[in-house]
Amino acid sequence: MKRLVNTFVLITMILIFCPKCLSEEPPLRIGFVSFLSGPASSDYGIPARNAAMAIVSSLNAGAAPNPHNMRGFSGRQIELVFIDEAGGTTKQVTEFNQLVLRHKVDFVIGYLSSANCLAIAPAAERLKVLTILMDCGSAQVFEENNYKYVFRTRSHATMDAIAGAKYLLKIFPEIENFSGINPNYAYGQESWRDWNAVMKVLAPKVESQSSHMTKLGTGHFNSEISSLLTKKSQLIHSSLWGGDLKAFLIQAKARGLFKSTRLLLVAGEPNLQKLSGFIPDGTIVGARGMSSGMLDNQSDLNMWLKSIFKKETGETASYPVYSVANAILGLKKAYEKARLSKLQKAVPMADVAGVQEGMKEAYSPPNTQQIIESFENLSYETPNGKVSMIQGNGHQAVHGTSYGVTRTLEGKVNIENILFFPAKEVQPPGNTKSLDWIRNRLPTRNP
Repeated sequence: MKRLVNTFVLITMILIFCPKCLSEEPPLRIGFVSFLSGPASSDYGIPARNAAMAIVSSLNAGAAPNPHNMRGFSGRQIELVFIDEAGGTTKQVTEFNQLVLRHKVDFVIGYLSSANCLAIAPAAERLKVLTILMDCGSAQVFEENNYKYVFRTRSHATMDAIAGAKYLLKIFPEIENFSGINPNYAYGQESWRDWNAVMKVLAPKVESQSSHMTKLGTGHFNSEISSLLTKKSQLIHSSLWGGDLKAFLIQAKARGLFKSTRLLLVAGEPNLQKLSGFIPDGTIVGARGMSSGMLDNQSDLNMWLKSIFKKETGETASYPVYSVANAILGLKKAYEKARLSKLQKAVPMADVAGVQEGMKEAYSPPNTQQIIESFENLSYETPNGKVSMIQGNGHQAVHGTSYGVTRTLEGKVNIENILFFPAKEVQPPGNTKSLDWIRNRLPTRNP
């Protein structure tokens, strides 16, 4: 009771003697990195940038719903510094250094490509800057490394394989064989690896016929399509995304690949509306989460995100928009939790050293170490539902995901027969490695 009274007294003193102290602090500068050019920009990078602008504008105005309705970050305004993710890993490390050393950002949020995430994480550790990876499918980021300054607020891509296989076997239990076409770098390699491992456990009699690993950004798939036509597999698994996925679908349809072959796109959701007429009905589509088109989520936070993004762009929120929301809201929650902790610690200081010292401690913003401590193992609400930072020693998010099948009506691609898979069914617990969990702990398919 005494501490509660003292907290009330301290807050009252702050309001009396310095009501504008928090609002007069300099803005927090966040470096935001997404694809602003190149084949990944239109469906991923530009929507991500626009989402960041819409979210920050709403947060700065204090217009977000509970539990994120505090203006800015604990009253501090937010500024964004944008960087283009295109150009390769060497360029990205250089740009990251510039964000920190030249632009003096307080935090960095961004990155879609797994290759960039794997390159940036060590740079963040070296420069000791809190960095939130908003996407990147590769499980390697935290399964093969232990980072202090790096967090990822999206689940990694193992869930795509597990949930996708469970969905496939539910709607197509008679499947006998499949092939794959995936990008030849960490994300695509792991996607195909996990898919085969899951299918061996859940449906061991189903044959893996062929695999095609393509260069990222190639844009040409004639030889791969010819091989897939020859195989005549019942299903094609693919983690192609962005411009590569567009090119593959357009070229494959022209050659009739999908007349007798079903398609499963683990990263297909962001491309759907721009590929109407090229995505065959019955395509199984996932989005590594619960983005707008993949789940009927009527929460206040989801309605808020959809509304502000629509106002900003005139478009419907898709996968990258939700990735940005996870990242910004996670950092906001961790920052405000750290600041509240400082305020609570200022109460006993006021008891000992007087209200002035207590106020001084309460005014000072949390440092990076304090924010990290608040971020680790944090659970918080997002438009995607609850996100829990429980993998990677508290630095890697888990959440549920959903799959559905496509059907085009009046030129619009709809997703039907949606099934949701909670995190505990599609993500390994704690610090268990994905492949170990798939091989040893997934339940076998019922006979």
